[in-house]
Amino acid sequence: MSPAVFAADWTPASWQGRTALQQPQYEDAAELAQATTQLAGLPPLVTSWEVLALKQALAEAQEGRRFLLQGGDCAESFADCSSPIISNRLKVLLQMSLVLVHGLKQPVLRVGRFAGQYAKPRSADTETRDGVTLPSFRGDVVNSPGFTAAARRPDPQRLIRAHAHSALTMNFVRALIDGGFADLHHPEYWDLAWVEHSPLAAEYRRMVAGIGDSLRFMETLAGPIAGFSKVDFFTSHEALLLHYEQALTRQVPRHPGWFNLSTHFPWIGMRTAALDGAHVEYFRGIRNPVAVKVGPTVTAEQLLPLIDALNPHDEPGRLSLIHRMGNAKIADALPPLLEAVKREGRRVLWVADPMHGNTESTSNGYKTRRFDNIRGELDQALDIHAAAGTRLGGVHLELTGEDVTECTGGARGLGEADLERAYKSMVDPRLNYEQSLELAMLIVRKSAGVHAD
Repeated sequence: MSPAVFAADWTPASWQGRTALQQPQYEDAAELAQATTQLAGLPPLVTSWEVLALKQALAEAQEGRRFLLQGGDCAESFADCSSPIISNRLKVLLQMSLVLVHGLKQPVLRVGRFAGQYAKPRSADTETRDGVTLPSFRGDVVNSPGFTAAARRPDPQRLIRAHAHSALTMNFVRALIDGGFADLHHPEYWDLAWVEHSPLAAEYRRMVAGIGDSLRFMETLAGPIAGFSKVDFFTSHEALLLHYEQALTRQVPRHPGWFNLSTHFPWIGMRTAALDGAHVEYFRGIRNPVAVKVGPTVTAEQLLPLIDALNPHDEPGRLSLIHRMGNAKIADALPPLLEAVKREGRRVLWVADPMHGNTESTSNGYKTRRFDNIRGELDQALDIHAAAGTRLGGVHLELTGEDVTECTGGARGLGEADLERAYKSMVDPRLNYEQSLELAMLIVRKSAGVHAD
């Protein structure tokens, strides 16, 4: 690609001349500078060729030849950087992708929402309890959840710890994938012990058995087939803390421009997507594929200039739009955006996030999401895209492989009283295994019906 497509006036620090929202207020500028200098000297977490391979795969998804499955934790914690939690999260995504591959009859692009998802935007800078006001908890990369002045102090050294934990996670995921953990010959590697009696387990195992029979038949005829023992796997996170992202933005030999090498696929959250803001300024200069969360208040007049800023050359695979409208609002909010982008002929990948627009609080004080609303928004999204002549090319989900009870409803019919049993999330409620698999099956069934029409 010609260097001419990159903005000559951009540097990784250009964002510092713009308003930067959702940034922690560090007490000591020298301490922050020391931490970011150290971070800038550490090895990158991903490579430029992986980034470009993902961009090519996303371009194929834009053309309808792949489906994006993006999922993982709402906010990772340093304490959860352990082999069982990482492998269980990977197992859920692999099982979901197998359902989607089998049902959609096309490759699935797997992108984990982990190995860097340590920061969270907050609705307020401070939190008050019993007359005491402290900085809000912004994720392990910034401070600690404990309600003390020491715990809530934004600590620049946590930037270094976030890099280390991300590297440990990436290293383990790569080792699992390279070692054959994702081998289609052995889907039993992906079993989660706690779901033995899941209402969906029998249906899933029938599907796996059918795929195994097909695989053995093909290999009887043609011999071992390359590609079934490994899968491509990529990472993503909300690029919220711009000092961290800047320190890991690098130039590489033989490729013009700059790459964010903290992740393959960074995205801009809804709270920081202002056209004249620091996040859009930072994102417009990196070569990674990027995404933007689009909420129900966004208009076509706001969205089209944002597309122009982030992908002025209409580069294939460059830009994904992740709509998160809410079950009650998507029918009114999404169609005008689809029509405007289609009318302008802009190349984007539309992705549904049915999680973030459906958050509510229960009478017993838990933050939750009703599975019926999550499923309802996804169901509507598929219908709306079909009616508009556009394509829903992926989903973006907060999920876990742990036996949690954070979202009500689903295959086991969890109620508000069940939330107390295993509510573990530090910030937002996540789908458990059964709820995640149920959504994958919905996509397959719904897509089959849409295509049949």
